[in-house]
Amino acid sequence: MEIIELPENLANQIAAGEVVERPASVVKELLENAIDAGSTQIDIELEEAGLKKIQVIDNGKGIASDDVANAFKRHATSKIHTQNELFRIRTLGFRGEALPSIASVAKVTLETATAEAAAGSRIELSGGKITEQIAAPLRSGTKIIVEELFFNTPARLKYVKSLTTELSHIVDIINRLALSHPEIAFRLVHDGHLMTRTTGNGELKQTLAGIYGVAAAKKMAAVHGEDLDFIVDGWISLPELTRASRNYLSIIVNGRYIRNYPLTKAILAGYGSKLMVGRYPMAVIRVQMDPLLVDVNVHPTKQEVRLSKEKELMTLLTKLVREALQPLRLIPEAQPPKSEETLFSEMLSEQTENASPAANDQSAKGKLDFDPQSGQFFVSEKWASESQPADQWKTPREPSTDQQARELPDSDNVQEIPEARRFPELEFFGQMHGTYLFAQSEDGLYIVDQHAAQERIKYEYFRKAIAEQNTQQQTLLVPIVLEYPGNDMLKLRTQEEVLKSIGLELEPFGSNSLILRHHPAWFPSGEEEETARALLDILLDTGQVDVAKFREKTAIMMSCKRSIKANHHLDDAQARQLLSDLAQCENPFNCPHGRPVLIHFGNQEIEKMFKRIQDPH
Repeated sequence: MEIIELPENLANQIAAGEVVERPASVVKELLENAIDAGSTQIDIELEEAGLKKIQVIDNGKGIASDDVANAFKRHATSKIHTQNELFRIRTLGFRGEALPSIASVAKVTLETATAEAAAGSRIELSGGKITEQIAAPLRSGTKIIVEELFFNTPARLKYVKSLTTELSHIVDIINRLALSHPEIAFRLVHDGHLMTRTTGNGELKQTLAGIYGVAAAKKMAAVHGEDLDFIVDGWISLPELTRASRNYLSIIVNGRYIRNYPLTKAILAGYGSKLMVGRYPMAVIRVQMDPLLVDVNVHPTKQEVRLSKEKELMTLLTKLVREALQPLRLIPEAQPPKSEETLFSEMLSEQTENASPAANDQSAKGKLDFDPQSGQFFVSEKWASESQPADQWKTPREPSTDQQARELPDSDNVQEIPEARRFPELEFFGQMHGTYLFAQSEDGLYIVDQHAAQERIKYEYFRKAIAEQNTQQQTLLVPIVLEYPGNDMLKLRTQEEVLKSIGLELEPFGSNSLILRHHPAWFPSGEEEETARALLDILLDTGQVDVAKFREKTAIMMSCKRSIKANHHLDDAQARQLLSDLAQCENPFNCPHGRPVLIHFGNQEIEKMFKRIQDPH
């Protein structure tokens, strides 16, 4: 068998299979190069979602004339020079694969110049081969144009989805980079329409407003803190502002957007029970750390990294998120009814957040169009005409960047409420359908879900009671016999120490049975066998048991089962006592499942609804 060295162009095409998956991959690599070059302004222009043309212009340092051709050689880079530098990466790029990989599957033109040069340089490549290299007018920075992507690899084109899908991936990449670098002004134009523009003034909250809207930015709280290894800052949404997937959680480590499930999980843990099941917050968390603690040389896309002190960072993130939410009044304001257009747009947004590109196309077919100027979906005229006059369906538009800056709150944070007034003084005055309590305060009307309120009260009681009984044992009057098949019995017998550590001492009782004579005192009364079996099932499935999490779930289950249900009428004394007990809770705003306990109708909103005051025109 003969072993040969692959031609450079073929090696580049193989590398392109990992680095250049779609037009968004090209945009990402080019923008990272522009950022590493010290740019403060980056303009991106696209045609046909990047398949026809991608142009990136920056005002960075540029490339010296002698190095222009070298930039397209495989593993040629200006980012690192020695092996030691590989473990102290401070730039977004370093592998030296992006430009040759892109050039091998497209037609590329690059114009560049440095501040010290007498003239600029221009180079053209097609399929990885240089077709022209000449002098160019002097302009500090770099302009690179990528055209006819995948023209020489038609099989790759077959896997490219619709233009809308590809464009959405590009917009997502630009959004993440803008959030990672608010000090850089980004501008995205697609087919002549301005889609994204950020100020580049370094204010992360204004960048958030430019991407997600002013309304979302107003419902976000600041996060900041540090320890010996990490400096953390950013913004997290209030529990009332959530999405159907984790896609709106951005974690940025040393200026690099990364995907890290454990860190995402740590952020969610900071919310505790304040989030509804299946809902996720919006957040941008920036972490600064010693590059020695980060290994970015894991995957060609560089979005997966290894952290040497990941558990310590998880603990810090959970703590900081919890502390950021603690002083805030988390009572959602009552919202006016949403239009059919808004409801449909939200429904599509939630369907597409986690769906495959093919599913995205199917869900929007015949119902939505994409507005490239605003970067949003809107109801198509054809679908709208079936249910409403066409002029009632307007294409949504975001306010300008200047308008967003004016509309943002003066404070850098969501308003904190003094601890004494964190929960309002509620005066009960009525009940509806045996389900909702009406109460008033000086700032308006409150509607309280009585089941959710008592769930929260009982949950905090059971959580404390279970924690206090951590080591206490209760003797059963009638021992419980637990039967398992032989293979499970072998597993359980090897886990005797783990069982003792969680308070379960099981004695052999025949060949396939165990007998339980004592159990932890926190087991719910009447549900001892069910609770013991649940713990053993977890142990058999995973080989370990997180008792703290299991006790948490037990407290939630007990509070739900033992709380008043809907259609249960309370007398005035019972209702007032419920509101009094709720005010004493550590978190009186959500039930253990994350549903809101109460909703607020402000005085001004009520007056608007009754036309006592008019909205400004």
